[in-house]
Amino acid sequence: MAQLGRWLVVLGLTAVVIGLGLMAWERLGLPRVQLLRLPGDIVVEREKFRLYIPIVTGIVLSVILTVLFNIFRK
Repeated sequence: MAQLGRWLVVLGLTAVVIGLGLMAWERLGLPRVQLLRLPGDIVVEREKFRLYIPIVTGIVLSVILTVLFNIFRK
């Protein structure tokens, strides 16, 4: 159980570091980067509305993470 707690702390700290990095990126005025916009993702744009549903991106990330976890589990 203690190991689970450590992993949650590591994941939380990683999320904080990534969040701070994104905030710094925006404040420095650096250009926005579109990550993993694959064909098959749904994008609906209207006048004051934008909806992005990353269906294919989610599937690809799921497959990649599954393969990585299976490799490192052994």
